[in-house]
Amino acid sequence: MLRNIVALTALIAIYFSTNAQSSVFVASNGNDNNSGSIQKPFKTISAALLFCNAKANADVIIEIRGGVYYLDSTILIRNGSYKSRSLTIRAFKNEKVIISGAKPYHLEWQLYKNGIFKAPLYLIEPADRLFCNGIILPMARYPNYDSTARVFNGTAADAINNEKVKRWHNPAGAYVHALHNGEWGGLHYKIIGKDANGKLILEGGWQNNRPSPMNAKYRFVENLFEELDTPGEWYYDAAAKMLYVFPSTGVDICKATIAIGHLKELIVLKGDARQPVKNISIKNIFFEQTDRTFMLTKEPLLRSDWTIYRGGAVLFDGTEHCSIYNCTFTEIGGNAIFLSNYNKDDLVKDNHIYNVGASAIAFVGNPAAVRSPSFSYDAFVEWNKMDYTVGPLTNDYPQYCKAEGNLIHSPGTIEKQSAGVEIDMASHITVSHNSIYKTPRAGINIGDGCWGGHILEYNDVFNTVRETGDHGAFNSWGRDRFWRSDRNIIDSIIAAKPGIELLDVVDPNIIRNNRFQCDHGWDIDLDDGSSNYQIYNNICLSGGLKLREGYHRAVYNNIIVNNTFHPHVWLKNSDDVFAHNIVTAPYAPIQIDQWGKQVDSNFFLSSDALKEAKSYGVDRNSLWGDAMFVHATSGDYELQKGSPALRMGLTNFNMNTGVELPALKRIAEKPPVRPLMAESVKGRSAVIEWLGAKLKNVETPGERSAAGLPDEKGALITIVPVNSAAHKNGLQKGDVIVKIKDNVVLSAIDLLQKFEKVKWMGVIEITIMRNQSLQTININVKE
Repeated sequence: MLRNIVALTALIAIYFSTNAQSSVFVASNGNDNNSGSIQKPFKTISAALLFCNAKANADVIIEIRGGVYYLDSTILIRNGSYKSRSLTIRAFKNEKVIISGAKPYHLEWQLYKNGIFKAPLYLIEPADRLFCNGIILPMARYPNYDSTARVFNGTAADAINNEKVKRWHNPAGAYVHALHNGEWGGLHYKIIGKDANGKLILEGGWQNNRPSPMNAKYRFVENLFEELDTPGEWYYDAAAKMLYVFPSTGVDICKATIAIGHLKELIVLKGDARQPVKNISIKNIFFEQTDRTFMLTKEPLLRSDWTIYRGGAVLFDGTEHCSIYNCTFTEIGGNAIFLSNYNKDDLVKDNHIYNVGASAIAFVGNPAAVRSPSFSYDAFVEWNKMDYTVGPLTNDYPQYCKAEGNLIHSPGTIEKQSAGVEIDMASHITVSHNSIYKTPRAGINIGDGCWGGHILEYNDVFNTVRETGDHGAFNSWGRDRFWRSDRNIIDSIIAAKPGIELLDVVDPNIIRNNRFQCDHGWDIDLDDGSSNYQIYNNICLSGGLKLREGYHRAVYNNIIVNNTFHPHVWLKNSDDVFAHNIVTAPYAPIQIDQWGKQVDSNFFLSSDALKEAKSYGVDRNSLWGDAMFVHATSGDYELQKGSPALRMGLTNFNMNTGVELPALKRIAEKPPVRPLMAESVKGRSAVIEWLGAKLKNVETPGERSAAGLPDEKGALITIVPVNSAAHKNGLQKGDVIVKIKDNVVLSAIDLLQKFEKVKWMGVIEITIMRNQSLQTININVKE
């Protein structure tokens, strides 16, 4: 008996020696020749990872002590490079750990002239990002950086005109940034030099998969010595190996900490579908100061408008059961977190991601996994060459991964074709309880139908499409195997090959229990063949809900505040359903002669809206009236008991959107709450707000006479604040808006309702009566 006990004790000892949790420590004052204990920590994370190789079958934790860790090179973890059962890389006891992609330099400064200092600095590659005391400084640029400017923090139509170019002695190495001519994202060019006629030689423009000239108005140029004229700017002369800095006011450059970016990726997990990197967690770390990647963004994502760069501050490529939790990403030059190719059951949770150059989180598969792929808008595979097998060809794509509870704001600081969360060539991705705002384009984007099964739920997505146009807070494309740009061809294809529309989007995408808001587009925008969607229990606060041509979309139990349903160019036998929704304004159809399977049993907040819907032959059983929201003025759209909307089959739903982690919830912003249009018309004297100005109905003979109006139609402007969009567009107190596009404006509320149908266009023609004279002007609704 004693012998058995001794043997058992020995086996237990062996088990725990090989399977116990093991910790290894890293500290900025450590030494890589140390043992890795808390008393004798390593200095670098790379040394700790080498130590982990000896910890077979153990759960290893790399504990990093507080401090800034400037990496000499990207931390690369390959399949087979560690033997531990699981690996966690985390900050020790929540000490602040910063992993930086920059390198600090001690420089010998001397005054150059006019407040500009210079210092010799030898760099192998030209400098892209400079940080002074941890703060990013802009390159010398024209026009100068303006934190209040809407697009690119400052643009000018004359950024690269002939007079400007003549001033630049040697512009090689400078950059031109511009919006796409259609404002569908951004374009970026490197200046190679000047030709014999003094014209710029440019390389680039491949950052958008819908080719276009650069926008004539929204453009700027940077990295030019002649433009170094404002405090806070810098320029690096790569030929002379000389750094020039115009210090910000109050900064002693001789005492400042200067760091220059040199890495694009900080941590890379690299495996593949056959041998994935498994069970790695990254927790409680700050990731900062990587270089920009806009000139590397050139790989087309099938037929969507996107091109991408497969990189990020943290890159997962060929992983399983890996996670990144409670980390902070800021001043990242490109993507923050990128899951590329095969990744399964990974988790991105409770991170704070802001001020990043491209997308915050991206799930992007390998196009080699797609059957019969095409790579531009008008390209397609011929019918006799097409693979008609359902679903993917391989498993080399993100699947069953989650992005949960992340606070994301101000992504896309340089790359405008970007998103808070991007999904492309992936399946069963869950995006849940994220707060996403201040985005240049979509908050969440799905680039194609491959391969569906995504769940978007409980997200708070607002203040979106700030710098671009023709987009939504949520946007999708569905330019899959069946799709053509001519809907008549699509109709003939589906008639000949029923079911082809579901070859790629195998499982339905679900959009539920979200709150979306977009003032410059649609709250929910399903574009170009987006198919197989179930959309329910969402609150749309501003831009309404758009369904362009596609199949098998069921839209029900949504609340569309101050806007409406936008059906565009629907297809025959689409099987679409729009029912049991609350709608504020009249529908806004474009080229609709097919109304799907069902458009009925909705509840309208105005009689005119319902009347117009019935004129299309739909909504025969719908009603209108007061929906009896619990407290719409505070954003609570729960229906009270006895609401007539309940009789239309609507039900109350969970409206708890956005981040849940208390630390993130405390700092997360919320979308603005605006009065319901339906409430604004209670009483003719009600004042409304439009583009920051105050407007009212024309009500008295005196108001008619002063404006020179033939009747009391129109919306009278009573107050125009100096910084309002109305003022920036030249509107004045006393103007009466009598037409928006070709539609007569009957009243202030009528202006709002008509405006909601067309505001996505960005620039809108209006007719005003000013000083008893009609004038037609174009207004930019984003200015």
